[in-house]
Amino acid sequence: MPTTPPPCVPEHLSSHDVEPGLRFDAWRERAHQWVEMLPPPPGTELDAELLTLRSSTCIFGTMRSSAYEMRAASRRLAHAPEMVVVTLIQAGELIRDAAPGEPQRVGPGNLGLYDPWRIGHYRWSQGSREVFLALPRDEVRAALGREPGNVPIPLEHCALAPALASQLNHLALLTRQPQKLDGVEYASLLEGTRSLALLMLRNLGRQGSNQEQSDLEDGLNGGRHAAALRFMEREAHRHDLDVAAVARGAGCSRTRLYAAFASRGETVMGALREIRLQRAKALIERSPRLHIGSLSWRCGFADQSAFSKLFRLRFGLLPSEWHHRTWSSPAADASARARSQDPC
Repeated sequence: MPTTPPPCVPEHLSSHDVEPGLRFDAWRERAHQWVEMLPPPPGTELDAELLTLRSSTCIFGTMRSSAYEMRAASRRLAHAPEMVVVTLIQAGELIRDAAPGEPQRVGPGNLGLYDPWRIGHYRWSQGSREVFLALPRDEVRAALGREPGNVPIPLEHCALAPALASQLNHLALLTRQPQKLDGVEYASLLEGTRSLALLMLRNLGRQGSNQEQSDLEDGLNGGRHAAALRFMEREAHRHDLDVAAVARGAGCSRTRLYAAFASRGETVMGALREIRLQRAKALIERSPRLHIGSLSWRCGFADQSAFSKLFRLRFGLLPSEWHHRTWSSPAADASARARSQDPC
């Protein structure tokens, strides 16, 4: 007989669970753990809600939100599971910067495949609503027959895409009505949705098996690029990290590594520098104490002076100035007090 998956029930998060002064930081850490959510404009109130279903093999979620922006941030993925996300936009609009000056507008009813390790900038409109299904990277890669990337999935170009979109919409509706199902029924529906999503990706990969060689090379570049980013995120603290070491870590030659980053208008060492600077910024924002020398060394910068110059060039302030700005606000004081009172 088929094995019944362990029961699961909807988990509910709301931005209004937290007082206004701490709302953004709390929502960013609880609901956007795999990406960098950018602060809303001054005077704009964050209004968001997230419901999720979790199993050992996937995560389903439905979220509504006021307008916000986010960007891929590999530093936030250091302790995250290796997942790729199928998304369905239900309301509002998503503007995705696929490349500088080349925004892609995605509206309601559109499916897409999203790899958190791929660099990108995303803007959601007011009143946006989305459904997502996070799947293990290995399963997605096996279904597609290639390394996953950030790609739209037109309903008319994939025979099973409309079926998956309908299933995601219906599961989102049921997740908002917890009195209608029990934990066993939710778990079985979630497993069925996962199976349908993988079948859809298999169909999508099979339909794309006859693409031109240039498309194939783009997919290979994407895989090398993603593998290199994962390696750099893991080893960014090493002061001896160079292009040769990154190429070995990504499992390719230096020439292919250069090509993978050049295809996205990036450089290998530029991407490594960004990872290190973002990590330094995050550490500054998490700790009320600051020692520039220790911070720069921990983030892979052997020269403290060079680190400070690069930080100011990237963020407009010296590390000490960024620390002062972060920890001199009332919200920061409240956050620090909350940390000190946290029994964990």
